[in-house]
Parts: sequence; C-alpha cells; structure tokens
Amino acid sequence: MKYSTKLSDAIHILIYIIINSGKPITSDQIAESIRTNPGCVRQIMTLLKKQGIIKSVVGQPRPSLAKNVSEITLLDIYNAVEKDKAFLHLDMQTNRECIVGIHIQSTLQNYYDKIQNAAEKEMQEITLQEIMNSFYEKTVN
Repeated sequence: MKYSTKLSDAIHILIYIIINSGKPITSDQIAESIRTNPGCVRQIMTLLKKQGIIKSVVGQPRPSLAKNVSEITLLDIYNAVEKDKAFLHLDMQTNRECIVGIHIQSTLQNYYDKIQNAAEKEMQEITLQEIMNSFYEKTVN
C-alpha cells in the first residue's frame, strides 16, 4: 500500500524556504534536499501557492511565505496538499455476501470520522512557527 508524503514534503519545502529566505532557491535545490524530482516540488509549491501559503514570481527563484509562520497551521498545509483526503481508508472491495464484508464499512466509518475530526482539530492548533522552533532545537543539539 502506497502512502502519501505530500504533507511531510510540503513542510520540508516551507522550512527550506524560510531558512534560505532572500536567497535564490530553485526546485532542483529543494528536490535534492527532499530526494525527489523537481516536478514533484513544483507541484507541491503550486498547491501551497493556490492555498495562499507561499508566493512567488514566475521566472524569479525567490519563493517566500505569503503569511507569517505563526498564522500557518499544520491543517492549512495539509488541506493545501491533500485536499479532502482522509487519514484512514475503508476497504470497499469486501465480499458483499459475507456478514462482515457487508457491514464493516458502515461500522467503521463513524470511528474513522471521529479520528479524522480529532486529528484535524489538533492540526489546527499546531503552527508552522512551532514546527520551526522544534526544527531549530534539533539543529542546535
């Protein structure tokens, strides 16, 4: 099963932009740091730009934050890159002739929704500033 790393990569990109503020930054440089391809970086940056998290000028390799780091939440970033994608996913290919297979999705959905709502509430409380502070603590030690 493949899982998405877009959120992690988006935060990586944002921290890279903050640390290199005022310097020219190319998608190639960021891609090298993430160990991905520049196209993937550009795609994520486009999503962040559409959400109003970063700003950039075409032809100028100087992306910057569109908001203060304390105004950007983890949920903002998640919504930018994952849109309405849920954390947990039901297996919809179960056997409809089996008592478990026919009822397991509806049984689990309420619990999954509860988990999604709790996670999103927590993510709304975590700011990019907090993540940066934690990052800087790691780089000092």
